[in-house]
Amino acid sequence: MSHTLVVGLDIGGTSTRAAALNLSGERLGAGRAGGGNPTSHGAERAAAELLTALREALADIDPTRVAAGTIGLAGAARLLADPAGRAAFDRAWHDAGLRCPYTVYGDALVAYASGTAAADGTVLIAGTGAITARVRDLRLDRIADGHGWLLGDAGSGFWLGRAAVRRLLADLDAGHTLGPLTTAVLAELTGSTDIAARPRDTVDATVQAVTRRPPVELARLAPLVSTAAAEGEPVATALIAEAAAHLTESVSRIRPADAVTPVVLGGGLLTGDTPLATAVRAEVSRNWPQAPLRIAGDGAVAAAWLAARELPEVTDPAALHARLFPTTP
Repeated sequence: MSHTLVVGLDIGGTSTRAAALNLSGERLGAGRAGGGNPTSHGAERAAAELLTALREALADIDPTRVAAGTIGLAGAARLLADPAGRAAFDRAWHDAGLRCPYTVYGDALVAYASGTAAADGTVLIAGTGAITARVRDLRLDRIADGHGWLLGDAGSGFWLGRAAVRRLLADLDAGHTLGPLTTAVLAELTGSTDIAARPRDTVDATVQAVTRRPPVELARLAPLVSTAAAEGEPVATALIAEAAAHLTESVSRIRPADAVTPVVLGGGLLTGDTPLATAVRAEVSRNWPQAPLRIAGDGAVAAAWLAARELPEVTDPAALHARLFPTTP
């Protein structure tokens, strides 16, 4: 068993996950904490969650054995440009007992590395938001979308939720009978499926229910669309098809039509057994029939692999990746 260890962290808005492994590919520790994205939570809170996850992952490990680490983080460039934020992360790293350096990468690269060891390829992520990135030499080379809920993220969970509410409002305006999806959306937002004697009152109640919350919370309606689409509901099925087209279009902005490098799908909407995942896989296979299609795996383990591959002891990073992710060549 290799004495040298590496650690990796996958930091998101809702959770922080850490993994410790040796250079033989054995996973020796794992940790989990709350959301640690400094953009959404602030650097001090993010660093506290980082420390919690690290301490859990290193509970039975001598941290001086760790030779390198990688942090995968949405908005990595903002952290690197913020001296106070970087200092907070440095303190957390030191407080965990680590004395080795660490590297910060964007979460899109970590998601890509959790799906393939190939140096070049494309990653498409759809969860609350949506982003596509082209990878060259295991570095982010070009990015499409990821513009946030106001200006982009087409095909994301937010996009699906907003589209479902818009359809509900249009039906209410026109006096149409609500279908299964719009009825479910109305119930989720207002707590009732009853339409007022004046439909405009129901419209106003719906709008108020949405505007009282942060806009991005519309993403919580995406599962309603997925469930309805899985049951064959026509409106939901059409929204899923439109979302898949948007996501595939974002890939086409930065990926040549004749590309044969891997495509990795990540994010909650594309890694599970969801109608959107099925639709996107079909679209990607139709547009790039020669490209291997991979599904993102454990981001914290992928971050640790990115750290390991830089060490001189690791002479075959692809072989190590295959041991860590045996189903994602």
